[in-house]
Amino acid sequence: MMRLKAAVHYTVGCLCKEVALDKQVQFSKQTIAAISEVTFRQCENFAKDLEMFARHAKRSTVTTEDVKLLARRSNSLLKYITEKNEEIAQLNLERKAKKKRKPEDENRSSREPGAEVVGSES
Repeated sequence: MMRLKAAVHYTVGCLCKEVALDKQVQFSKQTIAAISEVTFRQCENFAKDLEMFARHAKRSTVTTEDVKLLARRSNSLLKYITEKNEEIAQLNLERKAKKKRKPEDENRSSREPGAEVVGSES
């Protein structure tokens, strides 16, 4: 848990540095620590909510639909999650299509040389 908290603190610190450079402002160490703590607690709440959504649906696995439900109050976040989910679904379909084609191609190529060898021997 401490490593995760440290990772969140580090990431928040990096984001604050970027904002500081871009907006020409400064963040105190206390401010970065406070943002980190709030972020960590919010992520804990998100995890609990996702678990409860899945449990309510009588599932033991959190799905994309649970994440969309969690993001329902932020239109831009919900839109982003929905778009990413559609991109991933499309990539998965393309991969499945390639896997189906690949064995057919291998079967065809493995049969053709065999047919040539048999033809040359007779």
